[in-house]
Amino acid sequence: MKRITVVERKWWLSFHLLFVVGLLGHIMAFLVLSIATLINPNFTTLNASYIGMHFMEKSLVPISALGTVITGIYLSVRTKWGLFDFYWIIVKEILTVISIAIGILGIKFWTLKAITILADKGTQANADPVFVVNNEYLFIGILINFISLTAMVIISVFKPWGQQKKPLQPTR
Repeated sequence: MKRITVVERKWWLSFHLLFVVGLLGHIMAFLVLSIATLINPNFTTLNASYIGMHFMEKSLVPISALGTVITGIYLSVRTKWGLFDFYWIIVKEILTVISIAIGILGIKFWTLKAITILADKGTQANADPVFVVNNEYLFIGILINFISLTAMVIISVFKPWGQQKKPLQPTR
């Protein structure tokens, strides 16, 4: 496949960085809201925090995540880096899968579960051990997601670990 021009690469990289910044901003907002629920677990704080997380999770986060993945794959395939040629890219791909899995399977689930428990139990939700554990799982999931995203940004800047060794080609 033909490589993109320098100008095209700069445009694609600009869009990629905008999507990454958006995604990192969203997860930072999730982290702040999650900390707020741990520090001040009154009904109003809990309800507002979980509704805010749910709104971001269903509207803004998917756009940022999808944009990041699409532009990242495009840049890898259409530049010298490739999808599997460098260890640092492979690590980023693994972290991306972990981050997406935690976001879709964990954060979304735990946020909806918290909203459901709050709707059922109201101001007594804090006394429910299922709610307390769910709140802790949500915080841990958000923290892991934040660490993964931050690590991906740092890895992108430093590009450690070098290129994979190419397999030997059979001779004829």
